[in-house]
Amino acid sequence: MLRRFLDRIHPAFDRKGKLERLYPLYEALDTFLYTPGEVTRADSHVRDSLDLKRLMSMVIVALVPCIFMAFWNTGYQANLAMQHAGIEAASGWRGMVMSSLQLGYAPNNFLSCLVHGGLYFLPVYIVTMAVGGTWELVFSLVRRHDINEGFLVTGMLFPLTLPPTIPLWQVALGISFGIVIGKEVFGGTGKNFLNPALTARAFLYFAYPAQISGDAVWVAVDGYTSATSLGRMAVADPATGLQALLSPEAQQVPITWMQAFLGTIAGSMGETSALACLIGALILIATGIGSWRIMAAVLVGGMGFSAVLYYLGSETNPVFNVPPWWHLVLGGYAFGLVFMATDPVSAAMTDTGKWVYGILIGAMTILIRVINPAFPEGIMLAILFGNVFAPTIDYFVIQANVKRRLARYAT
Repeated sequence: MLRRFLDRIHPAFDRKGKLERLYPLYEALDTFLYTPGEVTRADSHVRDSLDLKRLMSMVIVALVPCIFMAFWNTGYQANLAMQHAGIEAASGWRGMVMSSLQLGYAPNNFLSCLVHGGLYFLPVYIVTMAVGGTWELVFSLVRRHDINEGFLVTGMLFPLTLPPTIPLWQVALGISFGIVIGKEVFGGTGKNFLNPALTARAFLYFAYPAQISGDAVWVAVDGYTSATSLGRMAVADPATGLQALLSPEAQQVPITWMQAFLGTIAGSMGETSALACLIGALILIATGIGSWRIMAAVLVGGMGFSAVLYYLGSETNPVFNVPPWWHLVLGGYAFGLVFMATDPVSAAMTDTGKWVYGILIGAMTILIRVINPAFPEGIMLAILFGNVFAPTIDYFVIQANVKRRLARYAT
């Protein structure tokens, strides 16, 4: 019945139809629900039957564990902070929703944490999809091309990288910058050289640092201050370093490596759990969508360089004294390694180039984290740096291959 309905209204959106200019809307719905009916009549090179919409949908599937953590851990951190501060109920409309559902604010209440976290994540996601989707539609109508499916992933990645208390108007501004300046001005999906989600987050990071990197934005409780794990170490006693996590001061709960691995710590809504990212990595690798070479290279570059700095140590910089295995589970390292660095458009394309690209990102992440504690994260800027150099890396790899083959087969 649905197929017949779409076929019946198709002439109105086709060429010379009354709704011809709105064809991208019809095409987006049709090809999202069904495999495209058109086939290539000329010679083509097809790897498999996985089209762009299905590819992007599989990335969303791989993101499900991180989405779950965005719901549950945001609520868990809020409930934990409220219990610590002696707050009995959340304020504003979220408190009204929780009260109407007769849910308490106990950290050990699974449903309470899930719903409470969703009341922070869903508004951010809805604003992202509404504003970003509008920009995608505008550019599709003006250029008269199909709506790009890449926004399905961008629209999910961006909210996962944000703190729960980010103002919604900043969410709208950030995703607008990421879509328009980071992608559409270069021609849209497949032609952008920067990751749009990271471009949006970088814009907010530098334009509104207090709302995206301050100590008071990571736990969704008014008046409760909590720094991220990387933020703690950046201001810790240089002689202790890791003790800033293991034995923190007042209002800061101790953090173990296992807690950081599972993701039950304060941070960006979907980036805290290395375990969730690991599950996503296995899905992407098994389906052939994510490059295992890039993931492995980022891991090698980051862990190798952090091991060197850990061995050297420092009497003035506490982050030098953080072991490599801690870097892997802190901040957005795992999330960036799996979902951001492997972006098929902005990453390196050649096999050798992927190794160089990934090692560069991994090393740059640790360099930014350790050498410059003013930017305690690092992975965001490192990936954007790698995006800029990816075409150059591929160029030199291809030229080296050409020279080697010419030398091998020259007569």
